[in-house]
Amino acid sequence: MSKQLLTEELSKQQLKSRETKERIFQAARRILQKSSYENLSIKNICEEAGVSNGSFYHHFKTKDDLLSYYIEDQPSINPDLLDIPSNAEETKTAIIHVYLNYVKYCKELGVEFMSGYYTPKNQSLNPAIRTERPYPIVTVRSYLEKAMIAKALPRTLNLDEITTDIRMIVIGNVFEWCLRNGDADFEGNMRRSLSHYLDGALEI
Repeated sequence: MSKQLLTEELSKQQLKSRETKERIFQAARRILQKSSYENLSIKNICEEAGVSNGSFYHHFKTKDDLLSYYIEDQPSINPDLLDIPSNAEETKTAIIHVYLNYVKYCKELGVEFMSGYYTPKNQSLNPAIRTERPYPIVTVRSYLEKAMIAKALPRTLNLDEITTDIRMIVIGNVFEWCLRNGDADFEGNMRRSLSHYLDGALEI
């Protein structure tokens, strides 16, 4: 097989893989909209999607892995907005931008999906055991580390504490939005709470 044909074949396989992933995810999303996380199983996801169990496990390890994949696979952040900052205020602005981007994606996924995702039973939310894919908090931690190296932030900052606090603030805002069935100022609340916290945490 020529290199060109091999490339075309790989492209077809990649496209088919993406289509299958999307079909599986949309099936899970429909089930969550009609039911609850407790009633979401690999069996009914596969039945709803019209795929085999083997196909599911080819793409995802567990149902939590499936749900977290689409939380992590949010629209990418413009790298220019995460250039090394010159001061703490620029750092704060960039971090808030990351999470306003996350708010937009949560709204695209919908209240029903997010309500089903943010449950203590979803162990992909547990930072102690989940795999490291591009979660927003991973992006933010890396950005904070670069800012400290560039001396835009004090070297004395405790990144473990700061990233834990940010993660809890974000979860609280998502939960409030879900609790009110979407009838909340999601963007405004996220911006305000993160802004107040970062002013103190980054010593602005």
